[in-house]
Amino acid sequence: MTSIRRPQPLGLSPSFGFGDRIGLATPGHLDALRSHGGSIMPIFAQQSIREMNRVERTPSDVMSAAVESLRDASFQGRWCADADHLKTQEDVNSTAGAGFVFFTIDPSDYVNQRADHFDPSQLRHEFNVVKGEVDWVDVYIGRTIQVEDGPKIVFDETTVKRAAVKYGRAIAHAVKLAAHIDGVMEKLNREYEIELSVDETPHPTTPAEHYIIADQCLRVNMRLVSLALRFAGKFEKGIDYRGDLALAKTTLEEHSAIARQLGPYKLSMHSGSDKLSLYSIFARATRGMFHIKTAGTSYLEALRTVCKHDSKLFRRIIDVSRERFEQDRATYYISAELHKVPKPVLITNHSELERIYLDKDDGRQILHVTFGSILIDGSLGPAIRDLLVTEQETHRHLIAKHFSRHLCALREGMSESWKNDEIPSVENAPLQE
Repeated sequence: MTSIRRPQPLGLSPSFGFGDRIGLATPGHLDALRSHGGSIMPIFAQQSIREMNRVERTPSDVMSAAVESLRDASFQGRWCADADHLKTQEDVNSTAGAGFVFFTIDPSDYVNQRADHFDPSQLRHEFNVVKGEVDWVDVYIGRTIQVEDGPKIVFDETTVKRAAVKYGRAIAHAVKLAAHIDGVMEKLNREYEIELSVDETPHPTTPAEHYIIADQCLRVNMRLVSLALRFAGKFEKGIDYRGDLALAKTTLEEHSAIARQLGPYKLSMHSGSDKLSLYSIFARATRGMFHIKTAGTSYLEALRTVCKHDSKLFRRIIDVSRERFEQDRATYYISAELHKVPKPVLITNHSELERIYLDKDDGRQILHVTFGSILIDGSLGPAIRDLLVTEQETHRHLIAKHFSRHLCALREGMSESWKNDEIPSVENAPLQE
């Protein structure tokens, strides 16, 4: 049997996370990478602890599915495995034990989401509550930093104290969890890298907040390879970017300049699925130092496979998804509403059903966020898996076609970036319709 490389850290190379909620998408991901990846490095095993719990998978399940597919394809390239959205030491232990080497720390439970709205009096009160846990405020107050090729950051007292209230406890938790990761991986004698995720907030991360968060992590020698910020605009699940592309370009260039000066480390786009209008801008603004994280878009292409081969099963999936939508959407930032999308019984044309639920934003999000309810359903889950195995060629083709669009758009931005002369040409011909 062909042996493959173990997952390895990818460093500052541009990278792309192919999340796979079912465990059958890697062949299609690999096809897309071989046709359009070029110098973009792959993460084939990637799933968050929350997603694993929802679909009743273990870290070993996620790793084994990716490894088996890569072995079957005789893949000999470098690849990585991302233990996504880790919150506890137990999360670290289980994923490290399964062979993951890229650890995404999620300290969102410790972020004060109300801090941006505090008036001066409230801010003083909240700062007094946390100041005993935050020892870095005086390091920044009164400083002004001109970032090379980037913004001038003025650290006035209000700015710094608001950052302390908002992120102080989150930074402390991230530092503590990173130290635990270091200890675990030292015992395993394996190299690793860390991504920090602070993207799940209602307001965009400011340059001052970015600087403080990253600076504090780097001061304790955290192996920070990428940082997921809350960027300007809306990064909703399963649909394209919503926002001002000119503003996105400007702010991304500012954050990228900070990342180059402080680290360097990559900027990471979470909820990166289907952000086709932003990919080339993101790749160009970051000068090729980026990570893109996707997950649910592969699940939607699996459902497209179901739609093409078993319309009755697809309609059952939609019906259950609509029943579960209001409850399952609670942990996601999405704008979809049930009343905007007709029930399947009202759509007699099969191609129209596919268009509404797999090509239109509201339909996609209804299916996207209810994946857990569908996949653990005693009838629907096995039926979907059985169909994907039977129709594996269709599934593989749809996955490859879909992700080729993602990778092609990123490479377009890279080809126009400052690293143009370092990006190899793609030898394989593009996938055809």
